[in-house]
Amino acid sequence: MAEPFLAPGIAWMLVVVFSVLWIALGIWWGRQGKGDADEFMLAGRNIGLALSTATLMASWVTGNTTLLAPEFGYRNGLWGMFSYALAGLGLILFAPLALRIKDLMPTARTSGDFIRLRYGRAAWWVFMVITAIYTLGFLITQAMGAGILLEALSGFDYRLGMVVVIGVSTIYTLFGGMRAVVGTDFIQSLLIMVLLLVVAALAYMRFPSSEVHQALVASHPQRLNLLLPAGLLIAWNSALFSMGEVFHSNIWWSRVFASRRTVVFRSFVLGGLGWMTIPIVTGSIGLLALASKLEVPQVNMVFPVMTAQLLGAGGAALVFIVVFASLTSTLDSLLASTADLLAEDVFLKLLKPEASDRELKLATQWMVVLLGGLTLLLSWPRLDSLASVLFFTGALVASTVWPVACGLYWPSASRSGAIAAMLAGTACGLAAYWLIAPYCAAVLSAAVSAVVMIVASRFWPAEFRWSQLQEEA
Repeated sequence: MAEPFLAPGIAWMLVVVFSVLWIALGIWWGRQGKGDADEFMLAGRNIGLALSTATLMASWVTGNTTLLAPEFGYRNGLWGMFSYALAGLGLILFAPLALRIKDLMPTARTSGDFIRLRYGRAAWWVFMVITAIYTLGFLITQAMGAGILLEALSGFDYRLGMVVVIGVSTIYTLFGGMRAVVGTDFIQSLLIMVLLLVVAALAYMRFPSSEVHQALVASHPQRLNLLLPAGLLIAWNSALFSMGEVFHSNIWWSRVFASRRTVVFRSFVLGGLGWMTIPIVTGSIGLLALASKLEVPQVNMVFPVMTAQLLGAGGAALVFIVVFASLTSTLDSLLASTADLLAEDVFLKLLKPEASDRELKLATQWMVVLLGGLTLLLSWPRLDSLASVLFFTGALVASTVWPVACGLYWPSASRSGAIAAMLAGTACGLAAYWLIAPYCAAVLSAAVSAVVMIVASRFWPAEFRWSQLQEEA
């Protein structure tokens, strides 16, 4: 194994400090609310603009954002950097839908509530299967990413790093619920942004942008070509994949329900714009590394190598903190929102409709623990490619974009059309994944789903009343 960037003793100190900090804050924030299920699941539905924007950004910043974006810039140049940043469009384009959801379903709790009430139980089953596959894939990639990244950065054993990150995220989410997730996300997002800007500023003080541009023109002119066909396709796939992830995932729906109506639109726009700066900043580090002919042992280690060269041991510590904050901020959101979905849609609406508020909260807490354990179990064997798992799920989630969007605005959007759109989009996306290229999956899935949804709603329209979305709320 290559020499770690950070001495194990320093790494352990950082892990202990930030683990204790996140857990202590999680428990403290958890004690601030009323203690009922709505408080635990949605932080009392009273999150303001700053916290709402910060939690959206932090939840969308994964370990991939800080390490894969520089790799994209290093491998593919400007389009690699910009295509990754386009994933922020998912949050921005969801903003008007978020406001619409808030108006139509002011007392709902999950994305599953919408699908069940809008399209019926059969569509809900299809949606839940897609959500389950995506969520497990996302949890596995984040857990494995935690093990792999902490091993590369500090020499930790792969499984030890994974257990630490999942354990910390599970504990403070268990005790504090959504309020703990939002509070820690606020600190984590500020930490990530400040440290990344420090690294970028120091990098371009040492290597001015004019020199970087001249070096790239001389040695890699194709990396500056914004009309590269493969780059355009990757950019479209990134944008549609992110739309599929955001439009269907309860991570983002739970933020809608938890935020005040007056801030929900602005928080999604600001969160998306703020997030887009992160892959642009880190991706530009990849371009800088390419221009300076930096030698890296692994291409996904461009950011740590460059930072360590610029700032030495202090730089390695900064990278470790950024990665640790990125991983915990995403895992806590996944655990909390998925636990809400399972407790509300499966436990309460399917298995035990007569459950009390206390039983619902307890079920949500149990779901957090079970999800943490399941993630560890599924992530224990180490996979070769994490990107392939994400591209695979893109074929599924992109098929939900149009059923969700049309269902929020068209009374004519039909149940059969939504089911057919999700199934046909998923099938065609998976075919593209295997037969063409993984980065074509989301594009084809979304396109087929749109055609099916529009045709079905035109020729077999439904007669839906918006008040029906509140009948079971």
